[in-house]
Formats: sequence, structure tokens, C-alpha cells
Amino acid sequence: MTALLGLSRVIDSINVRIGKVAAWAIVVAVLVSAVNAIIRRLFGVSSNAWLELQWYLFGAVFMLCAAWTLKANEHIRIDIISNKLTKRGRDTIDLIGHLFFLFPFVALMLYLAFPYFFNSYRSGEVSSNAGGLLIWPAKGLILLGFISLAFQWLSELIKRVAIMKGDLVDEHDTAGHNAVEAEAERLIAELADTSTTKGGEPPGDVLR
Repeated sequence: MTALLGLSRVIDSINVRIGKVAAWAIVVAVLVSAVNAIIRRLFGVSSNAWLELQWYLFGAVFMLCAAWTLKANEHIRIDIISNKLTKRGRDTIDLIGHLFFLFPFVALMLYLAFPYFFNSYRSGEVSSNAGGLLIWPAKGLILLGFISLAFQWLSELIKRVAIMKGDLVDEHDTAGHNAVEAEAERLIAELADTSTTKGGEPPGDVLR
């Protein structure tokens, strides 16, 4: 298990770095959009390449940050039921979800993405729009995104098994999140109470 946890840490580190680099594509996309809009407004000139570059960049963020998001446990999930379960119950749900839902989905997408990308690459596929960009790099992002997600799936599976065996502390435990939220609410209530009683009357009354 020690060796597997070491592998998990390597996968986590690589995907976090990829995600943090890819996230900067949002800034580049905003700049490209702004420059394109300014040039079109001032000089009446534009190009489909600028427009396609924007969705390339957004696609890069979406695909290359997916594994990082999974590692950070930030994908949308419904906690109405899981919050009422024991820690063991939540771990079991996560394990089942990874094995029977996430893995088949990622495996299917990899099966489809390989020929989807390689056929486009071999043919040198170009956008059908005038002045458009090459298509195969965008399809390559889809493949790369699901490859990184597949490795992150393996990492999450290793960590979940280790957590259930007691070999690893769950840094994303729902109960832990609730404790943090409760502490934050307590501190906010104390600050509000202090600001209200300071000087003997609330700030709103002082203004009167």
C-alpha cells in the first residue's frame, strides 16, 4: 500500500501542476476576446481563427483541469443523503461511484477519443470555416484530458481504499467540512455580536 500511495502522490502532483498551468488559459482567452473585439470595433477586421482560438483555450481549461478538480473533490455532488451516513457509508459510496460510474465513463471516452484524435491528426484536419485553425489539437486536448482523468481515477481509488483501511486520513471528509463551516459561523456570530454591543449600541443607532 505504501508504494501505491507513493504512486498516488505522484499522479496528484502532476495533475495539480497541469491544472494550474491550464487555468491560465482563461486569462489568455479573455485577452484574445478583448483584443479581437477592439480590433473589430476600431478597424472592422476580424478572423475566425481568433474566435476558434477562444474555444480552444476554454476547451483546454475544461479538459485539463478536470483531473485537478477531481483531486480537490470540487466536482458537483449531492450530499443530502451522504451527510446522514457514517464515514464508512460515505467511503463505500465513493468507492462504488469510482468503480462503477467514473471508470466505465472514462474508459468509454478513451476508447472513442483515441481514433477521434489520430484520424484527425493523420488527415491534418482543418476547420471548415474560412481562416480557421487546425482541428486535431483541439481533439488532442480531449484525449489528453481523459488520460489525466484516468490516472486521477486510479489515484482516488488508491486513496479511498487506504482511507477505508485506516492507512490514510481523509482530507475531504464531509464531517470535517461541516466542522469548519460551523467554526466559521461561530466566528462570524461573535464578530457581529461584538460590533453590535461595542459602545453600548449598534452602529446603525449611532448614525441616528
